[in-house]
Amino acid sequence: MKPESMDAVFQALAHKTRRRMLDIVRNSPGCNVNDIAAHFEVSRIAVMKHLGVLETAGLVISEKKGRDRRFRVNTVPIRMIYERWTTAYSALWAGALTDIKYRIEAKNRKGKRK
Repeated sequence: MKPESMDAVFQALAHKTRRRMLDIVRNSPGCNVNDIAAHFEVSRIAVMKHLGVLETAGLVISEKKGRDRRFRVNTVPIRMIYERWTTAYSALWAGALTDIKYRIEAKNRKGKRK
């Protein structure tokens, strides 16, 4: 994933309304703009702008069916961020915690010998 693509994903996820929209689309695959707008007290145009940001970031995919656009979640960008950030930092903490565990066990063994 290119850095500018990752920036777009983080920017899209930074807004609570867009995160909520992503949850709605995830829970109702194939929903349209009106279905999503029914959950918010903002204009349909505002909902469409938020969906545009999500779509630009690659977090939602739209498909035109007649006059409707149907939305589905695309999990690939989130998975890529997870692998890039969470996995690397989890490994860092796992190594540090294992080191602490071994030190405590070694200290306890020394204490029992005395």
